[in-house]
Amino acid sequence: MNNITPWMITLSIISCLSFHTSCLAANMPLTGVVPGMGNYSKQIQSIRERKFEYVIEQKTDFSCGAASLASVLKFAYDRQEINEQKVLIGMLEHADLGLVKEQGFSLLNMKRYLQSQGLRGRGYKVGEAEMSLLKIPAIVLLNDSGYSHFVVFRRHDEGLVYLGDPALGNRIMTMDEFNQKWNGVVFVVIGQDYQSDNPLLHPRAKLTFNSLDPLSPMTDAELLEFGFSYSDML
Repeated sequence: MNNITPWMITLSIISCLSFHTSCLAANMPLTGVVPGMGNYSKQIQSIRERKFEYVIEQKTDFSCGAASLASVLKFAYDRQEINEQKVLIGMLEHADLGLVKEQGFSLLNMKRYLQSQGLRGRGYKVGEAEMSLLKIPAIVLLNDSGYSHFVVFRRHDEGLVYLGDPALGNRIMTMDEFNQKWNGVVFVVIGQDYQSDNPLLHPRAKLTFNSLDPLSPMTDAELLEFGFSYSDML
């Protein structure tokens, strides 16, 4: 972040988006695969799309804060028009470019941007016990291999922390690992139009053999979803 200059910020905002493409979900027809099922289709996601499900991917190496904040606004406040670029430009309008050049964006930049949008940003110093009880998505700062990085804290469940990482996508780590990287501060967005049952609160669990009930055989339709073909089930 230390080598960022204002012209680099502006150039990155304008140009970086054009270099990123994503594989969109497709509706795959499966008619005739299983006799007697009639017309049937299944929504298929690419691996990359699943990885960034409900996470806005950052387009520059200094925009993790903007992408994390955009993810919260879009998916927890249903602001579908929001994207990383709009948040990034909005934060620049209320930021000291000199400080951004030296230190990158901060929670204070996010707070000022939220105020301009009629929302409030609040930062709290909390411990593991309080964090495990958090029931709304929040933004946290991690020190990941010496690199300060903003991510979305989606949920804590049974010793596991579910994160929406704008650089790496959805991640799951143990609470112990999280505590080693986390600075102890949580930043939440407060305001009207919050969706109490938003999708950020329902991250996908890691698929393991133990998550499958061995006493309940999977149906043919479920097997097809896992990639089996009809011939595999004969």
